[in-house]
Amino acid sequence: MGKPTGFLEIEREDRHYDKVAERVHHWHEFLHPLPEPTLRAQAARCMDCGIPFCHDGCPVNNIIPDWNNLVYRDQWRNALTVLHSTNNFPEFTGRICPAPCEAACTLNIDENPVTIKTIECAVVDRGWEEGWIVPLAPAKKTGKKVAVVGSGPAGMACAQQLARAGHAVTLFEKNDRIGGLLRYGIPDFKMEKHLIDRRMEQMAAEGVEFRPSTEIGVTVSVQQLLADYDAVAMTGGAEWARDLEVPGRDLRGIHYAMEFLPQQNKRNAGDDEPKAAPGGTIAAQGKHVVVIGGGDTGSDCIGTSTRQGAASITQLEILPRPPDRENKALTWPDWPLKMRTSSSQEEGCERDFAVLTKRARGTGGKIEALECVRVDWAQENGRWVMKEVAGSEFELKADLVLLAMGFLGPRRPGMIEQSGVALDPRGNVQANTVDYQTSVPKVFSAGDMRRGQSLVVWAIREGRQCARAVDEFLMGKTTLPR
Repeated sequence: MGKPTGFLEIEREDRHYDKVAERVHHWHEFLHPLPEPTLRAQAARCMDCGIPFCHDGCPVNNIIPDWNNLVYRDQWRNALTVLHSTNNFPEFTGRICPAPCEAACTLNIDENPVTIKTIECAVVDRGWEEGWIVPLAPAKKTGKKVAVVGSGPAGMACAQQLARAGHAVTLFEKNDRIGGLLRYGIPDFKMEKHLIDRRMEQMAAEGVEFRPSTEIGVTVSVQQLLADYDAVAMTGGAEWARDLEVPGRDLRGIHYAMEFLPQQNKRNAGDDEPKAAPGGTIAAQGKHVVVIGGGDTGSDCIGTSTRQGAASITQLEILPRPPDRENKALTWPDWPLKMRTSSSQEEGCERDFAVLTKRARGTGGKIEALECVRVDWAQENGRWVMKEVAGSEFELKADLVLLAMGFLGPRRPGMIEQSGVALDPRGNVQANTVDYQTSVPKVFSAGDMRRGQSLVVWAIREGRQCARAVDEFLMGKTTLPR
């Protein structure tokens, strides 16, 4: 371990943000990294536990105590090697992962976990600054061709691993740029897009061919793909958004979050206004915005609306307000349900819990207000049941309503219907986490398309494991890690 008494002597210290009054006027990242001496001191807090629960808390099973020890001992390049052994893109997770590893940290028992996410990000950022991160081209080619469909974190990780194994990999993306949710779902103020471009350059040098603006099942048929490639990995997202099924849903001004968020990312990239997009140009400036859904996507809508100059922002959540603190004896080291406030929520919004939207009201075909009611949740026969509270009806002024209520699985039209792959009871592509094979020969699936909406870190894990399964399928054996 780093310093045996480090956790006793050193207080937790983490990165800090720009002040709200400053950061809401730009679209850049606003996290300030810790100076190197502070980072080394924070790494010294790691206890190198006999059972490192952080390993299990981390979906990619990062070897966290090892690289904490190496950072403490000023062996940054070795720390980067250990970090990359389990995670292809630590600069992504070091910025946008909710850090379940820190929730599982033994020091989190008293609310002072090691700053794992901050150290992870510092290690990889230094690796780029020092020029340590270079293409890892294979020593020889296998002669096998693999198509990876969907260029989010699962597809990128899968493609990079397969290229390093010597296969000829083509990464297909229906949008005009590579990156999937990383590119068009996550706001630039949380993760700037040059980070994706930098990894693309590395992957291209390793042999990955990028095919944006190519939708499988539309631009290219699945049958053609199966004829041209030895294996196909379906690594798309869970893009079928949950709808608001209430009277007035068809009023102008009600949009899915994933109609709203990509537009701002495209503006930041210098694209023209998306007048041909569903609903045309969507902007929050001067409007009373209501975001329905309390998760990360809803939070991203808040931060984006704030920077666009919304007159007011209200976020509604149908579930009750979580407790301020979890019961550690019951939840640790698992991810706890507790009240969390994101940086976007800190910037200014009203949050309301246990609220059900009943009707959208407007005139001239345009949204003006939402009619809502408060609900109680109670257990009946072991199940949670929602009941409306009599007399609790109220109305919210709304010029723009953004639906961020989660996703029901992948979109069916196009590739999935054309491929004929079996779906699981939840509507996701059916494949297990051992061989990742679907019901169609030589077709594999990983990421949100297989597991349902999830975290970027889970997508990276599944992309890596799917690559290993594809390599073993093609070659009869594999040296790729899981």
